Amino acid sequence: MSEPIRAEAFASLPLLPELLTNLASLEYRAMTPIQAESLPLMLQGRDVIAQGQTGSGKTAAFGLGLLSRLDVTRFHVQALVLCPTRELADQVASEIRKLARTLPNVKVLSLCGGAPLGPQLNSLAHGAHVIVGTPGRVEEHLRKGALVLDGLDTLVLDEADRMLDMGFQATLEAIVACTPGSRQTLLFSATYSEGIRPVAERLMTDPAHVEIASTHDDTSIRQHFYRIDDDAQRLDVLRRLLLAHGPESSVVFCNTKRETQAVADALCDFGFSALALHGDLDQRDRDRTLVLFDNRSVSILVATDVAARGLDIASLDAVFNYRIARDLDVHVHRIGRTGRAGNQGVALTLYSPDEGHRLVRLAEHLGQDIVDEPLPGESRGQAAFVPRMATLQIDGGKKQKVRPGDILGALTGEDGIRGEQVGKIKVLERSAYVAVERDVARMALEKLGKGKLKGKSFRARRVSR
Repeated sequence: MSEPIRAEAFASLPLLPELLTNLASLEYRAMTPIQAESLPLMLQGRDVIAQGQTGSGKTAAFGLGLLSRLDVTRFHVQALVLCPTRELADQVASEIRKLARTLPNVKVLSLCGGAPLGPQLNSLAHGAHVIVGTPGRVEEHLRKGALVLDGLDTLVLDEADRMLDMGFQATLEAIVACTPGSRQTLLFSATYSEGIRPVAERLMTDPAHVEIASTHDDTSIRQHFYRIDDDAQRLDVLRRLLLAHGPESSVVFCNTKRETQAVADALCDFGFSALALHGDLDQRDRDRTLVLFDNRSVSILVATDVAARGLDIASLDAVFNYRIARDLDVHVHRIGRTGRAGNQGVALTLYSPDEGHRLVRLAEHLGQDIVDEPLPGESRGQAAFVPRMATLQIDGGKKQKVRPGDILGALTGEDGIRGEQVGKIKVLERSAYVAVERDVARMALEKLGKGKLKGKSFRARRVSR
């Protein structure tokens, strides 16, 4: 959640006492602007269209709104949140569970593609109050009759414009057709393109509009623009900029899936630690890529906008725009991933003469003059940044009842590594990932191989370079 900008307290709203108690324990005392503007409207029962940048507190806003309408004594689906990607859906479900932890017996269920149908069908058979999922998988469960939305009170479309970009319009309309007309509909997004207006008009009733201006400015993000002659020079200039700035963690945004993979491969050939994130990756590879980047065992993520939308990527040192974004609002969204939480960020944009018209429009959109900067020189003898962490994968996860504490204990037990040498631990359904400092990776791997988790031996291997 971003730093509060307004002084309004959650206690000023007619929220359930249990929710207020939990918010205080989470230290969510002052509302962010998007929460202060949208929550009163949601609590009045209004349909709401809310636009705000990543990190503005959108999830907590609609999460509190839908939880306020729940009747926990009625054990059927009362709220549905649709997200464009599995990663965003997982984050949203986790946040709603955290917000709901003082409410009795609230069940939040995730329904996303890339996961087996069987366990989801079993979970649906036991009932749920809140469903968070991706459009394709939710529609599949509706077709099978496993999911019933007759009693739905609240429908949330999170990052709706990205869902349209990904071709989900027909799927969204099929899902909405299975919901009551009396529902409350909430639409939250970082951008609000023209393409979504007619969709919103069909799905919503007299919606209130909330738009929160970006809090990023020249004091929090330094923007730099570089004019290049052709694509061959584009790649070389990117290489030089990475060497000159040496960011520990950065994202390179590309406009197409093919270019994303090509740039990531080229950076690896140059000796950088880079991975691609785009729509052609299967779910297992997406999960692995995101874990490695989040663990700081890969320093560069090369991504398309659709693939990266909604990801919880914090503390980025720099953002690189390989080309100017086609949608100018997307440019603002891209650069907003750096310079967060009071930190100074850097955004570097490359453009060629045939992108000149976009540059003019971007300058108008930003309300500032754009001045080309000299291209970086060759950094002779300078090596690519080497990530501090390495990541180990364990062939055991939630299904085997493996917990982060079990992994930490196995690594730091007798003759083990120190606790401060262990980074993030991520436990998935059937596997787990742990980051350790690179110079103790071999020792950590041996410790996991010889030891036991939950009294069982699990195979472990290193999955980062």
